[in-house]
Order: sequence, then structure tokens, then C-alpha cells
Amino acid sequence: MDDPATATPTPAGTPAPAAARPGFFAEVRDLLWFLVRLVVIVVLFRSFLLSPFVIPSESMLPRLLVGDYLFVSKWNYGYSRHSLPFSWPLIPGRVLPGMPTRGDIAVFKAPPGNRDDYIKRVIGLPGDSIQMVSGQIILNGRPVPQVPMADFVLPLTPNYSEKDCPAAFQEQVKGKAYCRYRQYRETLPNGVSYAVLDRGPSLADNTPVFHVPGGHVFMMGDNRDDSADSRFPPVAGQGIGYVPLENLEGRALFMFYSTDGSASLLLPWTWFSATRWQRLGRGF
Repeated sequence: MDDPATATPTPAGTPAPAAARPGFFAEVRDLLWFLVRLVVIVVLFRSFLLSPFVIPSESMLPRLLVGDYLFVSKWNYGYSRHSLPFSWPLIPGRVLPGMPTRGDIAVFKAPPGNRDDYIKRVIGLPGDSIQMVSGQIILNGRPVPQVPMADFVLPLTPNYSEKDCPAAFQEQVKGKAYCRYRQYRETLPNGVSYAVLDRGPSLADNTPVFHVPGGHVFMMGDNRDDSADSRFPPVAGQGIGYVPLENLEGRALFMFYSTDGSASLLLPWTWFSATRWQRLGRGF
């Protein structure tokens, strides 16, 4: 080894030797490890804190429109396997259980099969009796008040078009097509108040008395004549029956985007014209 006192110095301007670069497989390993951690963080966030949900149908008109995007808080009702992606059976029963409040707008896995996500309003809790008489809810033997409101008028767009609005409720105003429904203000015993729609007499306007069993809730859509909910038996394409508490995934929190469906992926300026800006940020 050279004596430090006699070692030949490196000439000025000569670059220092480059550090050895990691090999290709090491770079791939680091990238995969980053992606794994990212996926774990996203899954945990969506499972236990907030999850996005898009409104696919008109059953919750007038409060929720097709094309609304909202965040669902996951902590309100506790956690079960349905809190996890694909309902992975990693959580037994319910952990940190919480009871919903009448009037909550909740996302849940719908019977039968527990595979599809639904969003409806909580109307009945365990032990409640519920009946529909002439389109009015009778909750535990007492009518839930309904007060007429101004008609609900919705512009017809690709997300809610002529095929979705029966002809009897369509109208033209200055060359633009609208759908008009009768609207009522409904107020539950706990003071929660919201608007519901009525298209006139329908099959589910008069029902037998439903007795909500323990560990279940009774869910209904605000668009009363166009909602497959707990008034109908849990048969695919008909209804959902009583919903087990462990099927509840979370409570609607606030809206972060809304589109009328008229945007084209290849025409970026239409992304702005299709946005329903006045709905953004609305809470529940």
C-alpha cells in the first residue's frame, strides 16, 4: 500500500470514480416494492377511512342524480368483511359496530348474494314496524308527515334521458326537454327531513306491515316509485328485503364531482361543460 505521504495525487479536473449503479433487477425490485406499498395504503384508506362511490341509478332522486360522485365515510357503522375489497372474509362479524340513524344515506351490500353495492336511505331500525299506506310511511303506528313541495324538474341529459323519464312526465321548455315529478318533504321522528318523489299510484304505495328483525335495517329510495328496496323481497331484480347491519359499508359524506354524461373522452373541453358545478361539495 502506498504511503499516504508519498501517494500520487489525482490530477486536477479528473472525475472521481462513479458509484456502482444498482442492477436492473434491483431497480425492478424497488419499483415493485413501491407499488405494493402504494396498493396497501390505498386499500387501507378505502377500507377504513373514505371510499368513492358513483351513483348508477335514479332510485335516490331528487337528492342524488345519476353521475354524482361522492365520498363514503367507512367508520360510522363499524367494519365487517364488506368493508374490504371484494368482501374478503378477513374480518369476523362486525368490529367497532355503530348503529345507523334514521334518515342516513348509506352504502351497503345488497341481498341476495351480497355482491352489488346499493345506496338508499335508512328508514327502519331493528324492532321498528313499517307500512306504506297510499304512498305514506307508517312508522311504528304513526304516519310520517309529508308536505307538498314545488315540483322537481330535471333536465334530460345522457345520464337521465327520455328513456328514463316516462312520457307523461316529460315537457319542453324553450326547446329543451325536462322531466317533472311531484315532490314532497318527508320528516322522520328524529327530525331528519328530505324530499321524496311521487309518480302517482304504484304497487308499493300500499304494503303489509314489515317488522324489522334484530340486526337488520329497512332501506328505501327517495324516488319511491322507482326503487328496488326493502319493500320488496330479496330476489334478484326485484328488491333487497331487510339489510343485515354487517352489510353496511359506510355513510354518504359529501359530493366531489358530478356529470350529466354529455362529456366525450376525446374532447377535453366537454369535461367542463358536462360538470354540474353547483353540486360539488354538497354534504349529507
